[in-house]
Amino acid sequence: MGAAAGALAPQAWIDLILVGVLLEGCVLLALRRSTGRGVPIAGLIANLVAGAGLLLALRQTLGGEIGGIWLPAFLLLALVGHITDLALRWQRAPDARHGRL
Repeated sequence: MGAAAGALAPQAWIDLILVGVLLEGCVLLALRRSTGRGVPIAGLIANLVAGAGLLLALRQTLGGEIGGIWLPAFLLLALVGHITDLALRWQRAPDARHGRL
């Protein structure tokens, strides 16, 4: 690991990743708004919330702050985002009554 990599604490790296996730979301939302193409907004937000919740939980753990309400809250946020993302992606079973596969 180089001098620059060792200069940042693990929580600072997580902060940089979170900023990257936020920028990614903003760019994808702006692209969707300007062109009408791209990732569906609800799915994008759900996916980013799930990822951000996990990153925040990791940041909390790396800081040694395992107790308290924040770690479970961040994990719950990730779970809600994940379940929402799954619900948006879930496809119904084929309808055999109408001969569809």
